[in-house]
Amino acid sequence: MPYTGPQLRPHFLLTEMGIQGSALLGFIGPCEVKTDSMVDWEDRLANDFIRSKLMLHFLGEFFGISLNEGVLMQRLFMSIAGQAISQATGAKVLRNGDDLFVDGKKLSVSIVTASPVSKLLHVGINIDAEGAPVAAIGLKDVDAALVSPVKVGVVAQEILKTFQEEIRSIEWACAKLRPVM
Repeated sequence: MPYTGPQLRPHFLLTEMGIQGSALLGFIGPCEVKTDSMVDWEDRLANDFIRSKLMLHFLGEFFGISLNEGVLMQRLFMSIAGQAISQATGAKVLRNGDDLFVDGKKLSVSIVTASPVSKLLHVGINIDAEGAPVAAIGLKDVDAALVSPVKVGVVAQEILKTFQEEIRSIEWACAKLRPVM
């Protein structure tokens, strides 16, 4: 499925995929986000765009959290993704803010935004970075086996599983405490 930007909207996962409530979906497809579909004002004002021949995309919607919590979830997700890619490939993946880098080249794009009812997340991890408007690298450049959708799917499943476990662990850490008066 291609990602073009308008998918980052409330209830996309419900209306297009039948997924109810807070959720995170992974899929593979090309990426072409034109300037007018960018939600980051810094990028829009600079007339930036996003392009990649093939990406591993994650699209999420989360209800009942603040924008600050959404950004924290984004940073946690990117840390988990970087760790999973490092473990799968042996490459040194560095996270700087909400982006991942290998050998000084950009491996990912990521954004969180607010809708009237939820917080929305898009993460794109380059598989084949051809056409990117910045110095970029793809998973296929890091490990030739990661051009296979099956192999990329294994990494995606690990990222989603670890993120789900982390969120459940955070929820339990909040719920198990005895209040102090």
